[in-house]
Amino acid sequence: MRSLKMLFLVWIIFIFYSVTSVAAPTVHVWEMKELTFTAKNSYKNAYTDVDVWVELAGPGFNKRVYGFWDGGQTFRVRVVANQPGEWSWKSGSSTNDTGLTGKTGTFTAIEWTEKEKNENPLRRGFIKASDNQHALNHADGTPFFAIGDTWYPMGANRFKWYNDEKERPIGPKAGFKDYVRYRKAQGYNWINVIAAFPNWKTDDKSHHMVLNDEAKTTLRSAWLEYGAASAKNMDNEGGRPFFFPGKVPGYENYYPDMDRLNPEYFKYLDRKIAYLNANGFVPFIEASRRDASMLWHKFHAWPESYSRYLQYFFARYQAYNTILSPVHLDIIDKTVSPDDYVLAIEDVKKKYGPLPFGNLMSSNSNPSTYVNWGEDSWVTLHQTGNMREHNNYWYLTEIYNSKNPKPALNGEPYYAGYKDNRGAEGVNYKLGAEGGTEKDNAIVRSSMYGCFLSGGLGGHVYGAEGIWGSDIEPAAPTKMWDAFKWGSGAQMQHLRTFALSIGNRYQELVPLADLVSPNKNYDILSYVGWAYCARTPDKNIFLAYFEPGCPKAEIRGAKLNSVYQAQWFDPRNGTWTNVGEGKLTSSKIGVIRLPELPQGLDWGLKLVYVGPQENK
Repeated sequence: MRSLKMLFLVWIIFIFYSVTSVAAPTVHVWEMKELTFTAKNSYKNAYTDVDVWVELAGPGFNKRVYGFWDGGQTFRVRVVANQPGEWSWKSGSSTNDTGLTGKTGTFTAIEWTEKEKNENPLRRGFIKASDNQHALNHADGTPFFAIGDTWYPMGANRFKWYNDEKERPIGPKAGFKDYVRYRKAQGYNWINVIAAFPNWKTDDKSHHMVLNDEAKTTLRSAWLEYGAASAKNMDNEGGRPFFFPGKVPGYENYYPDMDRLNPEYFKYLDRKIAYLNANGFVPFIEASRRDASMLWHKFHAWPESYSRYLQYFFARYQAYNTILSPVHLDIIDKTVSPDDYVLAIEDVKKKYGPLPFGNLMSSNSNPSTYVNWGEDSWVTLHQTGNMREHNNYWYLTEIYNSKNPKPALNGEPYYAGYKDNRGAEGVNYKLGAEGGTEKDNAIVRSSMYGCFLSGGLGGHVYGAEGIWGSDIEPAAPTKMWDAFKWGSGAQMQHLRTFALSIGNRYQELVPLADLVSPNKNYDILSYVGWAYCARTPDKNIFLAYFEPGCPKAEIRGAKLNSVYQAQWFDPRNGTWTNVGEGKLTSSKIGVIRLPELPQGLDWGLKLVYVGPQENK
């Protein structure tokens, strides 16, 4: 009888623990996990008045991770496990709100299988600098070579979101997912995004309001008085990034209040960022465009107001596989100074600490992040941008040769179709070509290969005028969906073929344009007649690129009296052909004489050391 009672007691205990104990949820490493909290108190402006966080602990990790207000009484903290194992968290808040403070939880992080990693390389971890600091890797050390596109207004209705998975052709009915599928098939893995243009109401058709001529004239007067404000139409299903009325006297209904953020707008951006990650794309997200800064600085507390927005932006997107930027500084006119942005960046760091998951920090900066912020700064991925012609690729070489090198790429080179049609912003660019033409394609290729061989070993970002262009510009003859189909965009994938033809050794390349002789003509503002070269330190591998119009040249700096396998690379289709019989020899002083360029077009070149010449 006693044994039966004991069995009954054991059975009761087993049933109790089976019902009341809940296993810790399981997530994959490098997979964003969202924690949601509901405040007990109400706040006049939760965006500015409340900080929420969790103390996150896991294998080799113990940091505070801040969250963000997401409308109403809802707050969220997004975390990610960077190692497999057991993780725990405990919440806190600046107001000691009982709905936000003292909550706890655990979860288990597991590794992806190799098959799953191959399906989506981002499962190999966030992007970081390579060991030599010149290129990019995943967290597990696998090289990441960026092939990017420029979709600055991706968060807006310009990139339509359909809840279904129906595939629509690239045309008027195409949506965001269709464009992702299209670029993914072409080998892209990176997208440039500006999170929020806190824009003037220059085009409110989506909100059923059309400005008359007098209102438009008044608005342009305000641009001149206060500095240009962003003219991009950034409406989406959730509205605009910030609420109206604003604080600019006399223009309250045209420029928003930067201290009253609209979470509904960002919710619709979130789904696109998540979709990009799920499809193997790294979003490079910039917090705001520089032309919002002058009014922000003049009519709001600076740096406090801007740094508050930066912290919100970081907290919202740092747990995705992203690279983050405090500002899109494409020109140094009509903006506060680079030092003013530093004040805001340092304010965030002082109050909230560095980004907990180690996202790289960069900026699309003119002429470069190195010029604007120097050798030792907050920048962990350098960029050049918005200086189009081949004379400006050199800024990447300057970055490469700096005392404290960091990975680099050109994030805003020549835009396909960038010619004569930019009247809304006063640009009259005469050096470009009509989009989709062979001349335009050749200019884009100059940027791709010239920048890579000048030190942009992180990859390259494409841009087409018709894809990202401003909504207030006069109607262009080329539509967005047509610009997606230009040949230059399809040819971007061949840059990866060229770079990775030498395997991971592309990360060792040293930019040395002067190894090609001659490598320049007198025309600094063009895309013809110049050549670029990079070489591994052991002199075993040379990669070179010749723009159209280059004369017969020679390569110097080779091993003496040696034989090199020699191949031309066709950047139009990504194919290799032998130079002559496939081998070239170097002289007693290490000079290799090249034949004429095939057909007088632009070509890549690869030289790989075979061995010493016989009988030498």
